[in-house]
Amino acid sequence: MMNVPLLDLNAQYENILAEIKTEMEKVFTTHAYKLGPQVTEFEKTVSDFCQVKHAVGCASGTDALVLALLALGIGDNDEVITSPFTFFATAGTIHRVGAKPVFADIRPDTFNLDPEKIEKAITSKTKAIMPVHLFGQPADMNSIKSIARKYDLKIIEDNAQGIGAKFAGKTAGTIGDIGTLSFFPSKNLGAMGDAGMCLTNSDALADKLLMLRVHGENPQYYHRWVGLNSRLDTIQAAVLLVKIRYLQNWSEARRKNAEYYNQKLAGIPQIKLPVIHPEAESIYNQYTIRATRRDELKNFLQAHGVGCAVYYPLSLHLQECFSYLGHKPGDFPNCEQATSEVLSIPVYSEMTKIQQDYVIDQIRDFYNRE
Repeated sequence: MMNVPLLDLNAQYENILAEIKTEMEKVFTTHAYKLGPQVTEFEKTVSDFCQVKHAVGCASGTDALVLALLALGIGDNDEVITSPFTFFATAGTIHRVGAKPVFADIRPDTFNLDPEKIEKAITSKTKAIMPVHLFGQPADMNSIKSIARKYDLKIIEDNAQGIGAKFAGKTAGTIGDIGTLSFFPSKNLGAMGDAGMCLTNSDALADKLLMLRVHGENPQYYHRWVGLNSRLDTIQAAVLLVKIRYLQNWSEARRKNAEYYNQKLAGIPQIKLPVIHPEAESIYNQYTIRATRRDELKNFLQAHGVGCAVYYPLSLHLQECFSYLGHKPGDFPNCEQATSEVLSIPVYSEMTKIQQDYVIDQIRDFYNRE
């Protein structure tokens, strides 16, 4: 039996750990552990990489969403339209600032927000749309931006899973008013702990974000707003400065692995392969299939050494903490169907063809036993 993890950080760090240690040593010599020079350098590097005017580092991807909401003045009695099929932080941060998360269903093919459903969810209290670029594929930003302009709404792009992805030639996270990034260790560009970032082309929003991440302070001990303590650790910036040099190649390797899966899994009628919007370029933070007998397949793969995971098993509108929103099963059928069928399999850039073939063979073997 072969062991193929869902993500192999050992393989990722094997050839770059010496470089990372060298960058860390620079931090140890200066003891500038918060917002040190490496943070500024990393912000500039991400700004260039994403082709955006400003990149503001913070403590996590979740904090990046909170900071974005605060910077846009979203709070009590406001509504933000978002997806019910995403990581909890997307809706959790809307709730955290006192606003109301308003869900719209997803497209059944790409798993991203369905623009047609967004417009129907708009009310007089709607202040923003928060599309999620799920699994590394950007949402339909042309349609979403058109809706936002029509109703004078802000756009916060939850791009936690999509650094470097593109839609219609534009980098995900730079198309709306503010985009957010997560550098959680399992992301395509992952830190050695928590780290996040906000992206914007607005000078005014960038200035506000810079203040909000340090308790709304500027100058020291003078506070214009109530912000957060959400500074990017210098050590994490040092790690990420090394890793971003390899990101383009890693993303291309994931795309090649995804294409190999597409070719080899195409003939299995019990699964549906990922659908990429014709104007989108995915970075495949996950390679997510739809599968009949999903849970049985998941258990079978894990028993045979193949790492896999369900992102996400319960829609946000059905989470206990959001019961006050009054939703019930059936409200967002595309989302609910996805939660019962999706399964993510290994696609990390260091995978060998032997490992991929093993994963493919195990999936075939499972369905051949029917």
